[in-house]
Order: sequence, then structure tokens, then C-alpha cells
Amino acid sequence: MAETAGRILHTRVTRLEMTQRPTFTPPVPVGMRLAIMRATNTPVHFYRYLYEQVGRPHHWTMRRLQSDEELVRAIHAETCEIHILYVDGCPVGFAETDYAVPHQAEILHFGLMCDYQGRGLGKFFLHETVSAAWLKDPQKIIIQTNTLDSPRALQLYQKMGFSPVSWSEETVIAWD
Repeated sequence: MAETAGRILHTRVTRLEMTQRPTFTPPVPVGMRLAIMRATNTPVHFYRYLYEQVGRPHHWTMRRLQSDEELVRAIHAETCEIHILYVDGCPVGFAETDYAVPHQAEILHFGLMCDYQGRGLGKFFLHETVSAAWLKDPQKIIIQTNTLDSPRALQLYQKMGFSPVSWSEETVIAWD
């Protein structure tokens, strides 16, 4: 996809790591039928739908500007796992974890659609995502967030056992 000119946003990126399995287990949200499914051979149009619905409010850029061919190579790689959270049969969030670096898992994307935030689903889904990553026996799990993400993201990651290890200032093109 060709990059288009747009409004430039400045953000502070925080990189976090987890080197031990978490001891905190959040409660399972009640009153909703929940399912987490690992998606394999995810169709590009479905991935783009999830990515836009979750990432647009936060101006995610990593996958937004990739061509279909680049995206297929990334999301269909043997080292990539995509898990989708469903509530009452509807997809409401996704997590994309990369295992390309030996002994390491990196949660590249994690989030919920806006309508489903604030219901305890983030804690539940992140716990399940982290638990799935630990099944691969990494030495550490990496995740990052920035000041354009949900203001609760950094707190959630730290509560789940991630510790900040570095910061950087970056610019992104707004998703207007």
C-alpha cells in the first residue's frame, strides 16, 4: 500500500518485558459467552478488518501500510500466531504474537474494539495471550505501548507482570 501524507503525531513508546510467568489471574468476565480462537491462514480482508477496528483509534501503523503480499508473508509465517477474542459470537479483539527470535515471544498487536473496552475483557484476554506465549517456553515476553494507545494499556501490562525496559519518542502518521 502506498503511504499517503497525513497529520503527524508524536508519541512516547514504552517497551516492556516479562521474564517470569505471572502469578496474577484475573477473573473471567461474567454475563458474556467468551471464546478465544487461534486463527490460521487468516484471510487478509479479515485481518485488515480486525486491525482497523482495534488499531485505528490508536493510529497503529505497522501493518496498515503493508501490501497484501507483505501482510500475507507476515501473518502466515510459521513464527506468527493470531488469537481472536469473541464475545457472544462476535470478534471483539485480537492478539498477534511473533516467535521469530529464539527464546522470545513478542506480542506485536493486542487490543479490543472500543465498544468492548472497560468490561474486564482486556485483563482476561491478555492473561490468556501471555499464558499461550509461555507454553512456547520463552525466556521473555515483550510488548510495547505508546501514548496513543488506551491510557489504561501501560497500567494493565504492568499489573500483569510486564516491566518497562526502555522508552523512545516516535512519530506516526495519523489514521484520519
